[in-house]
Amino acid sequence: MSWLKRFVLAFSEAIFYIYALIWTIKPRKANSMKEVLDLFYLDFLRLNKSDVEVVKIDENELITRCRNPCPILKLSLMLNVDTKISCRIVSEPVCKYVLHKLNPHLVFQRNYNHIRPYSDSCEERIYFEKGISD
Repeated sequence: MSWLKRFVLAFSEAIFYIYALIWTIKPRKANSMKEVLDLFYLDFLRLNKSDVEVVKIDENELITRCRNPCPILKLSLMLNVDTKISCRIVSEPVCKYVLHKLNPHLVFQRNYNHIRPYSDSCEERIYFEKGISD
């Protein structure tokens, strides 16, 4: 990957982190997966409910498939960078940071075998560390 593409991705990550830092100034807590869905997907990521398919939700786990207009997907297509790389660089660390602020026992996983543009949506799993909610 060229230095220019690396720079653009690093800059994008920095901008996303700045947004996350500002968003997390106001203390918010997620003690249930419903609260994770509302706070993380709808409030922080500003997704429309219609763009977030809930595949599974219970007291310990949330699996979603998102079909929102995604700025990281658009950037990846413009730069001709695989989303499996760009999302690991730009999005994943910031998402983990925000979720940790919501609840330090939350674990974030993105399914890189089910990610756009290779699939029709991006699948993510958020769950409580084993034994935390027992």
